[in-house]
Amino acid sequence: MKVKDVTSALEIAKEVISKEGLALLSLSEKLGPGFAEAVDGILKTRGRVIVSGVGKSGIAASKIAATFTSTGTPSFFIHPVEAVHGDLGLVTSEDSVLFVSKSGESDELCELLPVVKRLGPLIISITESRKSSLGRECDIVIETGRLEEACPFDLVPTTSTTAVLAVGDALAIALLRKRGLKKEDFAFFHPGGAIGRTMRLRVGDIMRRGDEVPIVSEDETMKGAILEIMKKRLGVTTVVNREGKLTGIVTDGDIKRILVRNEDIMKLRVGDVKTPGPRTIQEDELVATAVRLMEENTPGPITSLVVVDEHMVPVGLLHMHDCLRAGQAARPNR
Repeated sequence: MKVKDVTSALEIAKEVISKEGLALLSLSEKLGPGFAEAVDGILKTRGRVIVSGVGKSGIAASKIAATFTSTGTPSFFIHPVEAVHGDLGLVTSEDSVLFVSKSGESDELCELLPVVKRLGPLIISITESRKSSLGRECDIVIETGRLEEACPFDLVPTTSTTAVLAVGDALAIALLRKRGLKKEDFAFFHPGGAIGRTMRLRVGDIMRRGDEVPIVSEDETMKGAILEIMKKRLGVTTVVNREGKLTGIVTDGDIKRILVRNEDIMKLRVGDVKTPGPRTIQEDELVATAVRLMEENTPGPITSLVVVDEHMVPVGLLHMHDCLRAGQAARPNR
C-alpha cells in the first residue's frame, strides 16, 4: 500500500531549490585550476568550440554552446551519435571540443574521444572527476565533484545539470570579460533585438550620398577643402583625382596639424596635404561591418568611412553618427 506524501508542493519546491543552491555554492569552492586552464585554452582557440554530451548532459551542453555563441565565442553543439555518422567532419585541429558528462563514463563520449583526439583539437571536459574514463583522456578537466541530486532517489539529473549549466555560464562570462567585449558588441551576437535589427542594415541604407558627400579635387587649394568640410559638417572631405577616383581624405585633424606647424595653410594644395589610402567600404556591406572597421582601425578608431564603387569612385560617406541614429530610422535612398 502506497503512503501518501503529505508534503506540500511549495515545501518540495523550496527543498529542491535550496538543495541545488547549496550545491552551486559548494561548486564555487571546488572549481580548481582546470577552469582557468579551460578559459585560457578557449581564448587561444582559432576555430570554434564544439560542445557535446548525451541525455540531460547533452541538453545542458546544447545550452552552453548557445550561450558561448551569444557572448562572442563561436560554438555549436553536436550529438556524439551524429558525430560518428558524419558531423565529426566539422571538427578541425584549430577547434576546441568540450565534453559534458556527469560521471565521465558515458559510452557514447568515451567511444568518440579517441576519434576526436586524432583530429588534434584541444579537448576539455566538465565532469565529476579527472579520474573518470573521460577525465583521464582530456587535455583539461573542470571537476564538479560528486553532487547529490535533488530527487529523493539521487538518480534523476537535477542538481548535476544545474551545476553544469552554472559552469557553462561561468566559462562564457569569463571569456566575455577576458575578450574585453562591450555592451555594443552584443549587436553582433543578438541580431533579433532592436540593436540587432539596426545592425542588419546595409551601408547603402544610411550613408550620406549625392550632394551630402564632401568631395574636393587634388588640385583644389586647402581653402576649398576647409570650406567643403565646414559646409558638409562631417569633419572630413574625400579627395579625388581628375578621373574622379578616391586618392585620399583631408580631416579636421590634418588641418590642425598644419596650423600647429605655422604653415600658410591657404597656399597649400589638397593633394599635398591629403591622407592617402583612407578606409573604405561598399554600400552592400552590413552596418555592423562598417562599425567594426571604424572601431578596429589602426592606429586608432575613426569616425567615418568612404563608400566607394568597384572602380574606387566615392559614392557616399558613412559617419559613426549615422550608425548610431540608425536605430531610430534609416536614411532613405535618394
